[in-house]
Amino acid sequence: MGEANLALSVSEEDVLRANLYRLLATTLRAGPSRHDLDMFAHMHGDDTPIGQAVSAITRVAAKSSPEEVSREFHDLFIGVGRGELVPYGSYYLTGFLHEKPLARLRNDMGLLGIERRDDVAEPEDHIAALCEMMAGLIVGDFGEALDLDQQKKFFQAHIASWAKHFFTDLEGARSSVFYACIGQLGAAFMDVEDQAFLMV
Repeated sequence: MGEANLALSVSEEDVLRANLYRLLATTLRAGPSRHDLDMFAHMHGDDTPIGQAVSAITRVAAKSSPEEVSREFHDLFIGVGRGELVPYGSYYLTGFLHEKPLARLRNDMGLLGIERRDDVAEPEDHIAALCEMMAGLIVGDFGEALDLDQQKKFFQAHIASWAKHFFTDLEGARSSVFYACIGQLGAAFMDVEDQAFLMV
């Protein structure tokens, strides 16, 4: 299937879902750049929980510098020895890194044709990596776009059991300012995805 045909097979709603996953991945992989913050400052939300979170990101991004957000990212996820939060599925599910949830994810990645990027040092169950994978599965970055039933299986196996908890923790973390808004967005989006997949 050519790229044009593949693009036509993905609905506008699914492209928006993938874009939300990519926004989360971008901000959770590293502190956003000046360009990212400028882009976030021009987004528009609505009265839905996701729209309210987008509006919050817009307000905070307009007042934040890349340096401030980079320090916040460091305090939250890196720290001295360890950050305030540990953004890995294995840690949230077992209390340890490199446990069975990571092994199961790696197995499913192999079945889906997803390869770990050479420039990424973190284990694959990092929340940013999972958001990137989910976006790619929705729009076909790893081959054909997955149908909703297949997306649901991946989401329930690797994201649903812990990501909402992580995003709620991020929203309430001591070091969170910009990232409190990212946590708000992530938690609201996980609720929407969870409810939508119940209908599949």
